[in-house]
Amino acid sequence: MPSNKIRRNTPQRMVILQELCATKEHPTAAELFAAVRRKLPRVSLGTIYRNLEVLHEDGFVRKLELAGHETRFDGTTAPHYHVRCTSCGCVRDLPAPLHDKLVTQPVDSAGFRIDGHRLEFYGLCPGCQQGDMGRMPVPDMPEHGSH
Repeated sequence: MPSNKIRRNTPQRMVILQELCATKEHPTAAELFAAVRRKLPRVSLGTIYRNLEVLHEDGFVRKLELAGHETRFDGTTAPHYHVRCTSCGCVRDLPAPLHDKLVTQPVDSAGFRIDGHRLEFYGLCPGCQQGDMGRMPVPDMPEHGSH
């Protein structure tokens, strides 16, 4: 939920957002830290975490959280789906159209006011399919089909 508070746009925050928006990857804070350090060698990992939280609260960054996995960050805030590799953990944008029924159907059946939704697909990325790295299933997710 975006914050109503206006925050000062620090040089660190600008570089973090630029680096995040410049990649199609969905980096972890540590991966983003490595990229930002090339431009700001004195930046700390704590600064990265704090600024990612501020950017998320202000609606400039999406957090991709899944139990048992490190949080990843996305600089694309427009609604879209993701696909996560069950072996290496990489996350990619899924070029699929959003389906309005996912939003309207729960309203009709449960009486909730829906403010948004999050849907993440999972499977093996092309690299893991070719490398046969040994499949590590995503915790708490069904192995076959959907429920």
